[in-house]
Amino acid sequence: MLKIKSFTFNPFQENTYVVYDANGSAAIIDPGCYKQYEKQELVDFIEQEGLQPVLLLNTHCHIDHVLGNAWVKRTYGIPFLIHDQEVAVLNSAEVIAGPYGFPGFESVEPDGYLSEGHDIEIGNEILQVLFVPGHAPGHVVFYHESTQTCIAGDTLFRGSIGRTDLPGGNHDLLLSRIKSELFSLPDKTTVYPGHGPETTIAFEKEHNPFVGKNASY
Repeated sequence: MLKIKSFTFNPFQENTYVVYDANGSAAIIDPGCYKQYEKQELVDFIEQEGLQPVLLLNTHCHIDHVLGNAWVKRTYGIPFLIHDQEVAVLNSAEVIAGPYGFPGFESVEPDGYLSEGHDIEIGNEILQVLFVPGHAPGHVVFYHESTQTCIAGDTLFRGSIGRTDLPGGNHDLLLSRIKSELFSLPDKTTVYPGHGPETTIAFEKEHNPFVGKNASY
């Protein structure tokens, strides 16, 4: 059974996730840890649970989701995967890090690329890769079928959606892909977003003002 641990890091209050199987194989998703105490919090959890990180994954590559990439890769020596349409976004992070208040940010190149329909193995567990662009051009979501959970990044939030006014954003595309990809998941699916609290597909279908049944946008 897949287990999920969330952390909230950096001034953007970004959600970092560690997902792991019963034997301790783990993936670190969107490490937003920047300060040393944030990195230590992540390390402490991994050590306390006896986990063995095997993959570093980004749902997308906006600065608040990639701050810990280089440190995680160096610390655990694991492959780093993104969607190939996020390469330009990843490269821009190095340019904007200083102005956004993250001097000394270190970037790292991906070791491979994710694609729609690509299954990710975390020990004995499988994450399905869903392609949900709009907030970012190569944004992906990770779905675990047997527990009906998904790591949604900045696509769908409780009562909201990801902003689409950043370079590469596309509002209509995001709405369309949420409806076609995320709303096709079971209603009981728990959504773990890139910011804020968890939600469910059923709740968002009913109440989300952007994509719910009474959407006004």
